[in-house]
Amino acid sequence: MSAHVESLWVYPVKGLSPQRLDAVPLRAGEGFPHDRVIALARPGGAYRPGLREPVSKREFFVLVAEERLAGLDTHLEPTTGRFTVRVRDHVVLDADLGDDDGIAAALAFFSRVLDLPPGVRPVHAVEPGRRFTDVAVDSDALMNAVSFLNLASVRDLAERTATTLDPLRFRANVHLDGLPAFAEADLVGREFSVGGVRFRGVQPTARCAATEVEPGTGRRDLPVPQMLVRTYGSDVMGFYAVVVEGGALRPGDRLDTAADARTAVDTVVGAARG
Repeated sequence: MSAHVESLWVYPVKGLSPQRLDAVPLRAGEGFPHDRVIALARPGGAYRPGLREPVSKREFFVLVAEERLAGLDTHLEPTTGRFTVRVRDHVVLDADLGDDDGIAAALAFFSRVLDLPPGVRPVHAVEPGRRFTDVAVDSDALMNAVSFLNLASVRDLAERTATTLDPLRFRANVHLDGLPAFAEADLVGREFSVGGVRFRGVQPTARCAATEVEPGTGRRDLPVPQMLVRTYGSDVMGFYAVVVEGGALRPGDRLDTAADARTAVDTVVGAARG
C-alpha cells in the first residue's frame, strides 16, 4: 500500500473536539483554515484580549489538566459561528459565537463544566491572524505548522504495549497510512509532497499529558508519554510541517518523497524497531 492521507482533522476550539474534513485548501506559510483559532483562556492568566504574543498552553483550559473536556462532543461551523455541544447525543448548548449573547452563553456553560467559582468564567480568546497551537510559543512560522501522524506508528505502540490507542488522542491534522512505523521521522528536515501540496518537515512532536485522555469519555486512562519513552526511549509521536506550496489536500492523496530518501527511511525504521 502506498503512503497516503487516511483522514483530515481540524480543531477549531483548542482543547475541544476534532472535526473531520473531506478536503482542505492550504496556502504557503499557513496552517489548516480555522484550526485552533479559538481558545478558552484561564481568567487572571497571562492571556489578555488583544495580546499578539503567544502564551503557554497551560494558560488555557485544555486536556493537559481538564480531561473532562474530552467527554463533550463539540462542533463549530466556521462560516456561521454556530457552536453546539452534545453529551450522549443530546444537545446541551447551541450558541452563536459571532454574537455577544452567544459567547456569553458558551462561557457560562464552560464555567459550569469546569467547576469555576460563581461569577468566574473562561476568557474567550480570539486573535485575528493567530492560532493557539502548542508550538505557537516557538515562532509565528510554527504557529501555522500542520501536524502529521503516522497511523502505523500508533499501531506499533499499541501492539508493543498491549493497549488500544485511538489515533485521535494525538490531535493531529493529517493522518497518514501506508508508511512503515516511524518512517515519518525521515520527513523532518526535508521537503515532500502530498497530493498537490508541498510541505517541509520542521520538527518532531513531543507528546504531553493530553494524550493520556481517552477521546469521547474524558477518562485519563493511559500514561501515553511514559509508554512512548519506555518503548522507544523518546516521547515523540508524529511531526510538524509547514506548507511550502499550497493546494488542495484530500483523503487518499499520495505522499511523495525524494527517491534518495528511501534508504534513509529504511534506516530509521530499522532503528525504531530495534
